[in-house]
Amino acid sequence: MCVRDFQTLFGRLLDPITSTTDRRRSTPAMAYSSLFLITISTLLIFTVAGRVITTTSTSDLVSDGVHDGHGGILRLNPFVSAEEPEACEQTYGFLPCTDTGLGNLFLILVYGYLMFLAATYLSAGSELLLEILGPGLVGGLLLPILGALPDAMLILVSGLSGSVEVAQDQVSVGMGLLAGSTVMLITVIWGTCIIVGKCDIVDGVALDSQDTKRFSLLGSGVSTDIWTSYSGMIMAVSVLPFIVVQFPQIMHSDSGRHLAVLLGLIVSVSLLIAYCIYQVLQPKLQRRRLAFAKHKHVRSRILKYLKMRALGRLLTDQGQPNLEVLGKLFNSIDVNGNEKLSHTELRALVVGMRLHEINLKEDDAVDRVMKDFDTSMNNEIDFDEFVNGIGKWLEEAKGSKVSGPVVGPDTLKYIHEYYEETKKEHDLLGDDAGEDEEEGVDDPRGTTIKAVLYLITGTLIAAAFADPLVDAVDNFSAATSIPSFFISFIALPLATNSSEAVSAIIFATRKKQRSASLTFSELYGAVTMNNILCLSVFLALVYVRGLTWDFSSEVLVILIVCIVMGVFGSLRTTFPLWTCFIAFALYPFSLILVYVLDYVFGWS
Repeated sequence: MCVRDFQTLFGRLLDPITSTTDRRRSTPAMAYSSLFLITISTLLIFTVAGRVITTTSTSDLVSDGVHDGHGGILRLNPFVSAEEPEACEQTYGFLPCTDTGLGNLFLILVYGYLMFLAATYLSAGSELLLEILGPGLVGGLLLPILGALPDAMLILVSGLSGSVEVAQDQVSVGMGLLAGSTVMLITVIWGTCIIVGKCDIVDGVALDSQDTKRFSLLGSGVSTDIWTSYSGMIMAVSVLPFIVVQFPQIMHSDSGRHLAVLLGLIVSVSLLIAYCIYQVLQPKLQRRRLAFAKHKHVRSRILKYLKMRALGRLLTDQGQPNLEVLGKLFNSIDVNGNEKLSHTELRALVVGMRLHEINLKEDDAVDRVMKDFDTSMNNEIDFDEFVNGIGKWLEEAKGSKVSGPVVGPDTLKYIHEYYEETKKEHDLLGDDAGEDEEEGVDDPRGTTIKAVLYLITGTLIAAAFADPLVDAVDNFSAATSIPSFFISFIALPLATNSSEAVSAIIFATRKKQRSASLTFSELYGAVTMNNILCLSVFLALVYVRGLTWDFSSEVLVILIVCIVMGVFGSLRTTFPLWTCFIAFALYPFSLILVYVLDYVFGWS
């Protein structure tokens, strides 16, 4: 079978879905070519025997033509070599290996690219399942776990290899990946999303698709909904297991470290379960809060509308409903003059208020008003029910956080402020009804098969090449004398998080509040899964294998970055352009801090 035949076969087997209707990210358009490359690479690996490259073979010995002894031999030093002239150990007994820095760098690039493909396939498969099954269990449980799977695989194999001594040495690769992935997502990627997604900020809110102020540090930026702020708060809380496992070091105690690891594992698993439950229930919570916010906005809209039509004040000087004015309003709505307001008459009132801006149908608004006013449950509102209902709404408006008197000449002012407050509350909840509505899947069975194939392919690639990648990083560290933590901190997240990062940046370029909210929620969620799922795997390895927890500086970096960005993201919903510089500065700060604490002050 020729190369073209392989290409045709696998192209038909896993033809990627490139539709852009996916609400998070589209399926990778290059999956076809990528799978072809994997197939060819796998065939080469299994059919070509790996050659062990050493630094002590006679090929690097050259006679000077004068001396015949050992002293007459000139040794040609390789590009970079490990201190110990020992033959490298092939992963699985057949994959190629090398002791040189350049050779290991090449292997890191190759295996890193394969891990990137694994993350891409897992992302594509999970998004297809989300398209078929909807948010619920898939969006709340499966999606976050699959997103963290490549990182979890690398962390797992870093602590399973060889003896306890070897595992203790290689586990720093897992910690470097965990810290690097977390820091990169909420510093470099977060700041980049601010730049590419910026819009003009007017009255503290970024306007969708309007970018005329260019790079104004204060007048340009990004706005998100309130649910994104909650995600930032959850991310900050997710660092709690790090504090628990670090407690003995904080108290300068050598005893109880193994117990602290167990307690940290229990806390981490508990937070993972709680977070998954929250993710499953969040769509229902969001719909309920949004419905309540719409109801409040309908009330304020009707009050404002009635006040504009009233020939007088709605309240007397004593703060009671003005029966004369309300009577005139009641008669103006009561078209047939039967002294009762019907569903049809209320609908005519609501249609005149134009509620399309909050994506609420007129019939739904009428039903909400009827439920508030019709205490007799006869589907009609008499004058007394109308007065009592308006009185309750006005009392609610008084309780809103407004300034100035609430009765008298300022009545219109506080009703207007109540209207603006309810509108802002509705906007913060991120109502996306009617926007980017997704069509149903034309072929659910075929799409499900493709999704499962993507997930299986991604999982197999991640499982197969995680261990070789860790070995390559460890060998490169030995060959170059660069600590493996820094290699894994910088390089590995580029492989395991590239797909997620690129999709987040592309999604942010839509320059809308909804897309910005989804982008930053995804970043916060990915970091949260690192802090609980990946940390759970890491702590389980440390506890089961009896490894030593010596990562004080790394934990401090994660705590600082997560708490700073988590609190920052939870306290505000609008981020001017200047905020990206804070995020960017945290990345080099993290590297410098670890280096200073480990190699200047000797932390462990």
